[in-house]
Amino acid sequence: MTALPHKYLETIYAGVLGKLIGVYLGRPFENWTYQEIQARLGPIHHYVHDRFEVPLVVIDDDISGTFAFVRALEEHPFEDAAKDFSCENVGSTWLNQVIDNRTVFWWGGHGISTEHTVFNNLKRGIKPPVSGSMGTNGRTLAEQIGAQIFIDGWAMVCPGNAGLAAHLAWEAARVSHDGVAVDAAVLWAVMEAEAFVEKDVDKLLDKGLEYVGTESGLRKPIEDVRVWVQEDGDWETTRQRIEDTYGYDKYGGICHMIPNHLIMVMAVLYAGHDFSQAMHIINTAGWDTDCNSGNVGCLVGIINGLGGFENEKALDWRGPLADRALISTADGGYSINDAVRITYDLANTAHKIAGLTPLSAPKDGAQWHFSLPGSVQGFQCTSPTSSVQIEQTLDARTPALGLTLQPSSTNQEEIEVLTQTFTPRDALAVKRDYELMACPLLSPGQTLFAVLSSPATNTTPITAAIRLKAYDFDDALVPASSPYTTLAPGQKKSIAWTIPAALANKPIQQLGVALDQPANPEGTNKVYLHSIRHSGTPAMTLSRPPLSTGPGLSSVPETMWTYQWVSSIDKVHTKFGPSFFLAQDAGEGLYYTGTRDWADYSASAGGWMVNMGEGHGVVVRVQGLRRWYGAMVRKEGEKGVLEVVKARDAERTVLGLGEAEWGLDVKYEIAVEVKGSKISATFGDVRVEAEDGEYRGGAAGFVLGAGSICADSLRIAPM
Repeated sequence: MTALPHKYLETIYAGVLGKLIGVYLGRPFENWTYQEIQARLGPIHHYVHDRFEVPLVVIDDDISGTFAFVRALEEHPFEDAAKDFSCENVGSTWLNQVIDNRTVFWWGGHGISTEHTVFNNLKRGIKPPVSGSMGTNGRTLAEQIGAQIFIDGWAMVCPGNAGLAAHLAWEAARVSHDGVAVDAAVLWAVMEAEAFVEKDVDKLLDKGLEYVGTESGLRKPIEDVRVWVQEDGDWETTRQRIEDTYGYDKYGGICHMIPNHLIMVMAVLYAGHDFSQAMHIINTAGWDTDCNSGNVGCLVGIINGLGGFENEKALDWRGPLADRALISTADGGYSINDAVRITYDLANTAHKIAGLTPLSAPKDGAQWHFSLPGSVQGFQCTSPTSSVQIEQTLDARTPALGLTLQPSSTNQEEIEVLTQTFTPRDALAVKRDYELMACPLLSPGQTLFAVLSSPATNTTPITAAIRLKAYDFDDALVPASSPYTTLAPGQKKSIAWTIPAALANKPIQQLGVALDQPANPEGTNKVYLHSIRHSGTPAMTLSRPPLSTGPGLSSVPETMWTYQWVSSIDKVHTKFGPSFFLAQDAGEGLYYTGTRDWADYSASAGGWMVNMGEGHGVVVRVQGLRRWYGAMVRKEGEKGVLEVVKARDAERTVLGLGEAEWGLDVKYEIAVEVKGSKISATFGDVRVEAEDGEYRGGAAGFVLGAGSICADSLRIAPM
């Protein structure tokens, strides 16, 4: 058992925020040169997304990969991470969490994009570290920037443990890279892990270099930058020397590691103790700005802690971000995310590595609990921002942080303060080389609990309700609310509300509270939102909504319903045929929705029919493309077989089987039930039971072998 550094939880949070701020700041002008940035934007001092007319928070490979791949430590149990954890574990997580040509990476082409090339290698059975080696891919691809940009998570699960961070970073980086790219990833991870206990930037850099081989091609460039910083005393002069000596023209490929790594080192040497200045330098310097800014932001966030986001210029880094994050992987329930949730996940992995018990879930397991300083977990006012002030304070009667919502003195209309629980439409408008695949965090049948209070200093009662907004069949957001409750001054209440069945097939995009109050000229009324949590398994029947028939809609089906499905299959028909009309050209494909909160439930497909092929069925407790349970039917000679199958990485284990007559073009009902470690599959009159306790929650949907299936509906019901 190993002790963790003082305030490690808040420091991880600062690192996560620094990563998010850095990436979202640099993303709009990614791959611009210093000269282009100066000419078109001028020096970068704050977010510039509005100048590009795009949202601040969008999908980005730097964020998705960083917080997805570290989950290999969750997917692959270990006794001692320093001995038991390997690059093969990380490679398996790549194959479980990445959907080919759709999520996480820049899919720039085999032999052009390093990650695309390596993913193809992994699919073909080339295992790490050979998958990312120079011998396999050549030096140019092996030394691009990717290993470094995904490295922060490995450091933050090892706070103060530089040696273990170096090991995890080494193993993770070698899945896809080699040479100086791996050295740079290890060095940066060591600096970040050590920054939990050491704040001197030169000492951090020295510590990082201890884990870089004496013959590494990384050492001389870093030595040069350290000398230049001392000689120049001006970052722009040093930047020019880096470009002249180690610029892009000196290396092959799209985005070589060396030039980008050096301006990162330059930025922290000049401004390691000033977050805003570090962001200014690394983003104005150009090249791979979102990657470099994310790595620098994470390190400088860890060095300075949460206080580092405030400076004399009063720049508001955290306000526009509001903790929000988007992560696009095969785990759709992890896509709509926030910095607090990510922080607790990283901290619990750190506990596991250190041999400590997991952190207690704050406030009775609330998903939105605001327990870290300054956290708002995505909650924003949907009305004009002047209508309500949102800040975090400590309710004098409750020894825990929460949100304080203070309506303006002139407002007499209802106010909504909401957070995202599913894909926002504006995020889809930003085109990238990868998709945002996300599942709603909430569904009909689940119960919501909101805890609110009215301070005794309030002069009038306030009426409050839980508020949801869901995409209707025409994609408009429509509200749904719990019964309203009145909070008298000094009163605290818990509101419980089960999400109504009427919201089935209307993906829930926002959650929060609605407030109504009489006129309050003094402007003194406040409401404390202590927490919101949800529990239970959905109860709903999923089927394609009716075609829209309004003016100008041309009978195009509602689109946001289709976005709630994670898909690795080749073809999904949305404009004709039954609700689910799916085809797979070759191999195995999945189509599913849900979150890991779905634990004990049944999933049944009505009107399920095989059009062609076999090895099709219904899957439950899906935790990625290669981790799930399923009921599958196939032919065995002249007979049909119903199987309970467990997918675990490359293995498919039959946990139970029985004979089941079936044929093409005939409708059946196929179902799977999971409760605890018990798994039951039914197909017509045949029932097969099995037991396995590894996966305790996850999504539900369909699995296809080569061929085609269709179904009228997918019913989810609690067990």
